[in-house]
Amino acid sequence: MRKFIFRIIDHKDNSTRANQVFEYLIIILILLNVIAIILDSFQQFSGKYGDFLLTFEAVSVAIFSVEYLLRIYTAKLKYPEKTEIGAIIKFMTSTLGIIDLLAILPFYIPMIIPFDLRFLRMFRVTRLLSILKLNRYSKALSMVGNVLREKRSDLVLTLVVTFIFLLISSTLMYYMENEAQPEKFPNILAAFWWAIATLTTVGYGDVVPVTDMGKFISGLLALLGVALIAIPTGIISAGYINEIREEKTEDDGENNGSEKKCPHCGKPLPKS
Repeated sequence: MRKFIFRIIDHKDNSTRANQVFEYLIIILILLNVIAIILDSFQQFSGKYGDFLLTFEAVSVAIFSVEYLLRIYTAKLKYPEKTEIGAIIKFMTSTLGIIDLLAILPFYIPMIIPFDLRFLRMFRVTRLLSILKLNRYSKALSMVGNVLREKRSDLVLTLVVTFIFLLISSTLMYYMENEAQPEKFPNILAAFWWAIATLTTVGYGDVVPVTDMGKFISGLLALLGVALIAIPTGIISAGYINEIREEKTEDDGENNGSEKKCPHCGKPLPKS
């Protein structure tokens, strides 16, 4: 029974028809949940179909809960090198395991711990985490996840450098603009918001320098921001291209192998 369930819910290279149907149903359910959350933001729609949306949410969470329990039940087959408990812990602490749990947990917590209704409404937004479950079924999202894992050290280094640059810029701007407009730059943290908006070249215009030195620093930060923001974009793009090339190379190697197989049964074909 465990092997039968595992073949249905776990994606494999040689997936069965039941596995494909299961994946499509989960994908459709996730997309319908996202649509339901969007429709719930329209007061006219939520007021008229609020009960239906709540029922649909309950049914969806029930299905996701069963899926989560089945993945715990079959964890040993997914991680055969570990013990029964070790395999369960491995799944529950994995990225997809945590996403699966966070997608259903907000529905059950209010049943145990009472919340203020206004806070509960905001807390239910975490249902959108269910869209991250698509990473399990989408090849493109899986590739992006692989790229982020491989390039995480480079990305962390870039983020640290950016944070230091923002901190220095906001500190300089605080000392340049505090006397001229203390309501806009009352402290360094307030100036940090200006630094983020300027570095990303968004330029909301709610906080702008008025002194000559402040304008000079702002212009310099905007110019440097164009190059600095492009660094993580280039890292991710290069990693994504490498991931595509490696996958294509593996596919070509399999197709050009000395042993050809039947596309229907998978058995080796006789050499000509």
